[in-house]
Amino acid sequence: MKIVVLAYSPLFAELLSRNVPRGWELIRPGSLQEMEGHKDASLYMDLDFTPDPERIEALARLLPAPVMINAVVHTLGDIGRPFIRINAWPGFLERSIHELVIPDSGTETLIRQLYDALGWAYCKAPDIPGMISARILATIVNEAYFTLQDEVSTKEEIDTAMRLGTNYPLGPFEWSEKIGLKNINDLLSVLQQIDDRYAVSAALKKAAGA
Repeated sequence: MKIVVLAYSPLFAELLSRNVPRGWELIRPGSLQEMEGHKDASLYMDLDFTPDPERIEALARLLPAPVMINAVVHTLGDIGRPFIRINAWPGFLERSIHELVIPDSGTETLIRQLYDALGWAYCKAPDIPGMISARILATIVNEAYFTLQDEVSTKEEIDTAMRLGTNYPLGPFEWSEKIGLKNINDLLSVLQQIDDRYAVSAALKKAAGA
């Protein structure tokens, strides 16, 4: 059984940190063209996904095999293809449960069989920007930047308070460094168009170079 994974090195390393049973092979092509050359894969994963039309059409040629894309911000409605969205922000592939948006019941049957065979677990999320976990985490990071902006406390103190007070493995600034502020800013900017409660703090925008 073969999984073809297009991913830059840190994300591929995260995926490799998961147990892969004997008989399964993870193949990492060097390009999207090379990925298309593997016609017998059980699953295709594009963890470097960007929503440009050419890339979407190239991935669509791999259907009806399951095609999984790292699309935290862009929805399947935006993309217009029955791919599977995975929350593959840095750090999330290491988690015991993957967060997926699955387009239909037939695809879910395939994914359930694949994940059962791999000994992995997933939870379904709605087809909305940020799914669930990324929305929550981006909001926490944004509030931390509002707190910093108002000079209530320092980054180190806020991180310590969150780790000790909520038993989080990382504080919000530590999370933002791991995930990347651009990812967080991009998500919040889209969510802000839907709801003003997601307005991005000036300090976060500045730190992200936005």
